[in-house]
Amino acid sequence: MNLSRWDFISVVPSSHTPNSLRKMYAPIEPFNSGLLKVSDLHSIYYEVSGNKDGKPVIFLHGGPGGGVSEKDRRYFDPAVYKIVLFDQRGAGKSTPSASVEENTTWDLVKDIDKLKQHLGISGQWVVFGGSWGSTLSLAYAQTYPQDVKALILRGIFTLRKSELDFFYQNGTSHLFPEEWDSYLAQIPEEERGDMVKAYHKRLFSDDERVRLSAAKAWSRWEMATSRLVVSEDDIARATSDDWSNAFARIENHYFVNEGFMEQGHLLKKESIDKIRHIPTVVVQGRYDVVCPATTAYALKKAWPEIDLRMTLAGHSARENENSALLVQAADKFKSL
Repeated sequence: MNLSRWDFISVVPSSHTPNSLRKMYAPIEPFNSGLLKVSDLHSIYYEVSGNKDGKPVIFLHGGPGGGVSEKDRRYFDPAVYKIVLFDQRGAGKSTPSASVEENTTWDLVKDIDKLKQHLGISGQWVVFGGSWGSTLSLAYAQTYPQDVKALILRGIFTLRKSELDFFYQNGTSHLFPEEWDSYLAQIPEEERGDMVKAYHKRLFSDDERVRLSAAKAWSRWEMATSRLVVSEDDIARATSDDWSNAFARIENHYFVNEGFMEQGHLLKKESIDKIRHIPTVVVQGRYDVVCPATTAYALKKAWPEIDLRMTLAGHSARENENSALLVQAADKFKSL
């Protein structure tokens, strides 16, 4: 299939200034929150905000292990949407923290369905996810296509080995060499042929000092490379013992296990055919070095029906161009 870039990409013009881009909605507070027991071991934190009788939308965070933030409520019009956020197993306020037991992609997919039932949402909902959240959104939609009204995805990630190698082995390292040196410093030279495996050994060490040192270095690598202009808030978050421990351990656990799915599973024709009918907007940073545009392009080739919007931005949903188009997509689906 030959696709010219204008066949599939809407680019945010460089003439757009931050002041002319669509803004996120004002901060709001949840009207409902709690812990839902999803297994004998795990309970997941959830919250609901916006319109109690509104159109349901669920936000799936990244990582895995990243957890949700109050800012994640602000992509959606609170007068229209019933906005559901939750921390995936082991992340954020979910318990037990940083646990990788009974923690797989397919466990999380089932958790989303359990949460939907718990909240009494009987119809379809909009599913919103970026980075790892896009992986989980696709896995959920392909498992429960009858429950998905629309998809809003950002920074497409499908957990293929080539994607992991680019970020953790040889790719992004050429663009952020000073940060790469810090990331390498945790690992002896003889183990650097497989950085994900080498970090796994340390993130699951019996020595807490080794675990935390590795967790902070792993987390900083991603926080330092996620934006065109580095966020000091993101860097500071990577120094938190609790956050970095959950983020790094859970991410690494999923990556050494290849996402608990066959290579390329989410992009296979039989997988895409299950969701081909679902209206979908994809926002992808042209300069995303965490989840590079090649994966969004592969998704577009497998699924030409999606609306792929390329921005002059990096990976983070918080970058102005990315957040503007994400809000715009959520506004678009208000009329569904």
